[in-house]
Amino acid sequence: MATAILTVVHVIVSLSLIILVLLHSGKGGGLSDMFGGGLGASAAGSTVVEKNLDRITVVAGVAFGFTTLALALRVDGSI
Repeated sequence: MATAILTVVHVIVSLSLIILVLLHSGKGGGLSDMFGGGLGASAAGSTVVEKNLDRITVVAGVAFGFTTLALALRVDGSI
């Protein structure tokens, strides 16, 4: 039961991490241009949005790492 719940959480975190990484603007603008993120540096608050997106992405990455480690230990039978 715990492995099933952990697997569902892992899939949700994985999909959210993919979306968050794709929302980052790269050198060419990235997918964030499609969703209104390409307004340029003159837009008010664009730096705050990028910083928050960075923080959320880091949290999702850490959560992905923890769920990966937990699943590896559960499947291995160490826990």
